[in-house]
Amino acid sequence: MKKFVTLMAFFLANFTIAQEDLFKKIDAIIASEIKKDGPGVMVGVVKEGKIIYEKYRGLANIEHKVKIGKKTRSNIASTAKQFTALMILQLSLEQKLRLEDDVRKYLPFLYPKIKEKIKIRHLINHTSGIRDYVDLMNLQNRIWWKQVGLDNGDILELVEKQEDLGFTPGSKYSYSNTNYNILAIIIEKVTKKKFTTYSQNFFKELGMDDTEFIRRYLQVIPNKAYAYSDWGYGELFRSAFVTKTSGEGFLYTTLKDQLKFEQAVQNASHNNNLLLIKSQLPIENSEIKTYGFGLKLENRLGRKAVHHDGATLAYNCQTLRFPKEKLTVFIMSNNGNIRSDLMANNIAKVFLPESKRKVKYNDRFYASSESNETVKIVDQYKYPDGEKTVEIIEKEGKKYWSKGSFTLEMVLQKKNSFSFANHPKMRIVFYKDEMVEYYPSGKTMSYKRNTVPPVSFMDLEGFVGVYYNGELEIGFQLKLSKKNQLKLKFLNDKTFKRVKVYNRADLLFDNNIFLKTQRDQFNRVTDIILTHGRAKNIRFKKKSNLKFQPKIATEKGSIQVTTISGSRNGDPSDILLTKNYANGNEIWSKRFGGKSYDKGNSIIATDDGYLIVGATSSFGNGNYDMFVVKTNKKGKLQWQQSYGGFYNEYGYTAEKTSNGFLIKGTLQQCTSNTDVFNRKCSTNVWVVSIDEKGKELSNTVLEEIKE
Repeated sequence: MKKFVTLMAFFLANFTIAQEDLFKKIDAIIASEIKKDGPGVMVGVVKEGKIIYEKYRGLANIEHKVKIGKKTRSNIASTAKQFTALMILQLSLEQKLRLEDDVRKYLPFLYPKIKEKIKIRHLINHTSGIRDYVDLMNLQNRIWWKQVGLDNGDILELVEKQEDLGFTPGSKYSYSNTNYNILAIIIEKVTKKKFTTYSQNFFKELGMDDTEFIRRYLQVIPNKAYAYSDWGYGELFRSAFVTKTSGEGFLYTTLKDQLKFEQAVQNASHNNNLLLIKSQLPIENSEIKTYGFGLKLENRLGRKAVHHDGATLAYNCQTLRFPKEKLTVFIMSNNGNIRSDLMANNIAKVFLPESKRKVKYNDRFYASSESNETVKIVDQYKYPDGEKTVEIIEKEGKKYWSKGSFTLEMVLQKKNSFSFANHPKMRIVFYKDEMVEYYPSGKTMSYKRNTVPPVSFMDLEGFVGVYYNGELEIGFQLKLSKKNQLKLKFLNDKTFKRVKVYNRADLLFDNNIFLKTQRDQFNRVTDIILTHGRAKNIRFKKKSNLKFQPKIATEKGSIQVTTISGSRNGDPSDILLTKNYANGNEIWSKRFGGKSYDKGNSIIATDDGYLIVGATSSFGNGNYDMFVVKTNKKGKLQWQQSYGGFYNEYGYTAEKTSNGFLIKGTLQQCTSNTDVFNRKCSTNVWVVSIDEKGKELSNTVLEEIKE
């Protein structure tokens, strides 16, 4: 017996020494980033349901030299979302709501034009399409954290003005804080209690007595840690908050309370706690499995993990759980100069043996490695969400992956296959129609090769105008500089800034605002769809008069067609063709038309001259007919033709074909030629195919134009 006790003491001593070595490594990780006299950090580790490490370092209040300690309460930012989701899950288990319920069961005034269901579970895992209020307010030039007393009611008011969503519910994932503000409001509707009151009772039931969402603007929070960062200026500044939103963040808590909760999560299976067990899993019926109840369900450090990070100005936090290993690392900090997520990774590595998981790419990668096909690398590619554009560029013999101002160097591995310089295990393979990123986990991401034509001078002029969004009550203006550079200015700003033009459909402004053009039947830009961060696909309608493209660039100037008053021989109007120098001065001019009204709408260049498209009442069969004029390069008339019948036909645009031209315009059709008071008329898109001499080959009536 004495021998057994001695042996046990030996093993316990060795275990204690080994554990102390682990703790010294964690201490060193923390000390390397946190000074004792600066903003601090609180770190806890839970293993096998027990708290095995707890550390407090730095100051909660630098001005008064107050140390961080067991009673210190800090803001855990978006890590709070798991608790809002947990309350919703509990209400669903109590059958007080259903995760499949449409949000408008509780908030019927939201999105009346949206026919698809916006389900509660869509809010929980950010697949609702509801845009993030932070980025919406940024577009309005209202920085959210500067808005005194901003609360969930203000956010709901902003959402009420939104007529459409960023995407169809359930079709995509896009993280949005607004989802959780709405969840908090739904909790109020269901429980008939203020969210802050209900949540406070909820935390008490969990044994988290020092945890609460902020209740009032400038509320006094006992033992609060103030947040600090140098914001790159080399001296510390304190984060100032004058808001009182809740549900998405602004949860103040202690390390003690959070570790108590982590113990409950690890022991949930043992205690048969259905609420906590379900909270760590994907949501039933969900279209995505990588985000659950306010938690990310993506692997970390080569292992299955459940985690979430949070950052609100200088506050930051990380919950990192490894369910199989029954290990949790929790960090919260008032130091904006550190990355809690990276610190959590490094601490977790102390406890976890190096993963033996082998690199296993998607099967397609191995098939592509056998290919010797030569494909184009340097090009534009469409991001998987369709909202952004990626470029592969080449500088000084090196190739780079570039999105806005974010650029990564690529390293050649074998033909058509690259890795990133900072991520050697990742592979980027180029195919005929796409670029595919292969991750070591087997995950892939595909970018379609751009097929949109490059921008022309005509396109640049077509972008020019004022665009407005009534939901946000903001707009912007696009203009061309003297050097034909496209520039943009929001109407609430003073300065125009240059726009990056990828092609005739995709633009980039200020490195993080992506713009997609939408065109009408006649190829005119009518709308621009704007994406800014988590505010997706916001429609801005063109306010300025829509015009067809009457000008094309030449080597030393331009050719332009216009409609002028026809003073010649008493004609009401004529078509004027002018060739101009680059400064706008005229080189020569020609006039076309007859004795009535003639209008020129657009012009294209041909191999031997120009093709003018418009309308005429001087020639043809009815009131107005589609009119096409062909000239040589000096503006001399080669031929002219009209097309149409009894009613009004107008020509607007043209494009070259293999055997002539396609002329696009409108065709009027009426139920009666004589009964002008009772007849019904419609206007349709009309496409006329002609040969190179103007002879009509065919014509097609397309969709009706809605006035």
